[in-house]
Amino acid sequence: MKAMVYQGEGRAALLQKPRPVIQKPTDAIIRVTLSTICSSDIHILHGAVPKAVPGVTLGHEFVGIVEETGPAVRSVSVGDRVAVNVETFCGECFFCKRGYVNNCTDPEGGWSLGCRIDGGQAEYARIPFADQGLIRIPDEVSDEEALFTGDLLSTGYWAAQMVEIRKEDTVVVIGAGPAGLCTMLCARLYEPKRIIAIDCMKERLAFAEKYKMADLTFTPDDMDLLEREIRALTGGRGADAVVEAAGGTNTFEMAWRLARPNAVIGLEAMYEEPQTLPLPDMYGKNLIWKSGGVDACKCKEILELIREGRLDARPLITHTCTLSEIEKAYRIFENHEDGVMKYAVYPE
Repeated sequence: MKAMVYQGEGRAALLQKPRPVIQKPTDAIIRVTLSTICSSDIHILHGAVPKAVPGVTLGHEFVGIVEETGPAVRSVSVGDRVAVNVETFCGECFFCKRGYVNNCTDPEGGWSLGCRIDGGQAEYARIPFADQGLIRIPDEVSDEEALFTGDLLSTGYWAAQMVEIRKEDTVVVIGAGPAGLCTMLCARLYEPKRIIAIDCMKERLAFAEKYKMADLTFTPDDMDLLEREIRALTGGRGADAVVEAAGGTNTFEMAWRLARPNAVIGLEAMYEEPQTLPLPDMYGKNLIWKSGGVDACKCKEILELIREGRLDARPLITHTCTLSEIEKAYRIFENHEDGVMKYAVYPE
């Protein structure tokens, strides 16, 4: 089968690999019907994910149809359309039982797909712990609607939840890439007074405004001016909730400067460089910092919100290609060319 394979040292290529087989009773094999490229895949190519294994098939955002199940699988059956959870988790260890499934202690636990074990930018994929890792897609929901359930929407859903948004709050999302945009979509569920998007790419801000993901947008050209503008909108206080979805040194500082005292800051971004908390400068703001990755337990809730028409991330699909064209798609996605947000990668 065709598969997009990480080769180490910034290289990936579309190669032929054997079709996956059931390895454990809890496994399932799916035929991939739609996948996409994630910024985390680019982080792997940049060497910012040390646990990524050369030779692994990339891709952790995908949907498909169940082709085969191990004898212990109960939640899905052959022929089911399924969304794939980005996190692999056993459901039985200390962390899984407390809902911290990204810290699953199984050797294949946590973010494994497309990183430490073969992922979904391929014709077929093996899903460990399929009872936890696969979620049936309602008949009313298309593959395109379900595509971002297991990672991008789960990330945005988690980020919006962790910053404790209340009605009438001002929410700032730093970074209007796909993760930031999905965070804005999910923040809407809490009915804040306003959502403010900040990004250095004006076309991304225009996208956020066009699809009503953000109420106001700013570029971070002048940090002092930006801070004054946010304060002017909030009675001099600052933002009630801030999500940092960009991952830069300047955006890390921006997050705490724009937040009001006692605000919650959520670190959604994956950083390629270490960050430092300037504690003397922050003294007295009493900020609450939260970090993490994906709320992998909420996929069913997200699919229900999609089915009800309350969440729709399809506008993020700005480009399409087949699996045979994915190498070119990687170049366009990595370089932010042609207004790309997300690719929908179809089989042949």
